[in-house]
Amino acid sequence: MEENLAFGGWSGIFIMAVYGLLMLGIGLYTYMKNKNVRESNEEYYLGGKGLGVLVLFFTFYATQYSGNTIIGYAPQGYRIGFEWLQSVTFMILVIVGYLLFAPRLYTLSKKHKFVTPTDWLDKRFKSKGVTILGSILMLYGLGNYLLEQLVAVGQGVSGLTGNAVPYQIVVVFFIFIMLTYSWLGGMRSVAYTDTMQGIALLFGVFILILGSILYFGGLPTSADYMQAFSPEKLGVPDTGGIVGWFSMLALVTVGAAVYPHAIQRIFSAKNEKTLKNSLIGMSWMPFLTTGVVLLIGIIGINAFPDLDRMGSEQLVGMMANVVASQNLFFYWAMVLLFGGIIAAIISTADSVLLTFSSIISKDLYGKFINSKASEHKQIKVGKVTGVIAVFLLLIIAWYPPATLYEIFVLKFELLIQIAPAFILGLYFNKLHTPSVFVGMLAGTIVAATMTFTNFTPFGVISGLWGLAINLIIVVIGSMVFTVQKTQQDEAQKVIGF
Repeated sequence: MEENLAFGGWSGIFIMAVYGLLMLGIGLYTYMKNKNVRESNEEYYLGGKGLGVLVLFFTFYATQYSGNTIIGYAPQGYRIGFEWLQSVTFMILVIVGYLLFAPRLYTLSKKHKFVTPTDWLDKRFKSKGVTILGSILMLYGLGNYLLEQLVAVGQGVSGLTGNAVPYQIVVVFFIFIMLTYSWLGGMRSVAYTDTMQGIALLFGVFILILGSILYFGGLPTSADYMQAFSPEKLGVPDTGGIVGWFSMLALVTVGAAVYPHAIQRIFSAKNEKTLKNSLIGMSWMPFLTTGVVLLIGIIGINAFPDLDRMGSEQLVGMMANVVASQNLFFYWAMVLLFGGIIAAIISTADSVLLTFSSIISKDLYGKFINSKASEHKQIKVGKVTGVIAVFLLLIIAWYPPATLYEIFVLKFELLIQIAPAFILGLYFNKLHTPSVFVGMLAGTIVAATMTFTNFTPFGVISGLWGLAINLIIVVIGSMVFTVQKTQQDEAQKVIGF
């Protein structure tokens, strides 16, 4: 991101302060209105399972489309051209992934009073091994995702404020705000702030594309430029690119849909109709968000030609800088855009933190460490461990290890290994529980090993090789080893309607 934006400085600091105070105010309001939030896991982590269509839609939206979607996807479109249409496709397929299991899982969550994603694994398989391994994989994915957001918010803040305030101070300010409203209001605070942040992000993106078309020219101008100077950006990918494209689509379709914080939003819906209507609304967002961001990247090819890889990473800031310099309306619109980007990063971070805390407090502490703990104590443990986790991850974000890139890459590759247990467990009562555990473990080991050794046969992403091994073990194990009739009947009682 451009570090010395013309529209940054004190106006950026003002917008950041306003966003921060609004978030804090929402947390205080939610706490005063729902003081029993401290006593009930369902109230604190799921908002009492009462989120309506609009709030549920925006909390899905703000969580799925973080600030990285705006800052990171446009430069990728700039670098590879129309091939980056895959970004629109995989965001659509994430919704398809939800529809594979979300309505059925929601019905079961109401029936069995699920609070966390791990509740489903525990109820379905009644296996400490499956529950603990699934929890570890989810915690790894959540911790990784939270770390990314902390790194991104630092980059975003320094771009918006033009370094008028030291990076560390502003990041700590936002972490304090996030921890405060999450601590006070739980899921309701997170969902209501997500609504505010989602609206700000949508508004800013559309103003940026409008300004970009007005001042840089639209797609015809960029297409003419690419035809003359970068024809490869107009063409179709080669065979290797197509394989990579489809393997990424498969990975994201399943991996993003089983994000633990997304599953917790499924549990938070007021009813099944609310959930389906929210997902219907989400099905349009790949075109209205990722598609618009792709257009910004394509227009940037003509607006700022010949940027190198690192230079292209600053594309959104550079384009916003030019648009902001045109008049007062665009100036403040771009300040709001970057404020919305920072807010979207925070909205993703708060969602991840809430689910991270719930798995620690309810699933690991409440089930295996202190099974007699009250819900009030479980919530308190979750809050404290969440604060500790944030500050540990903040230290890592400031002093990242040399292999941080590999750790980022591993996020989907490992998280996707919970998919067979989550999805197949909904439909088949003859799944062999030990095979589910061995498949999940083997898939994790294969995916991690292949990622760290950079071994990707035929260009297929390592997580999919791990998932293939995982599925083979689960399916063959369930066919070879007989599941007792009593276990089948018990599983059917769980998944039956």
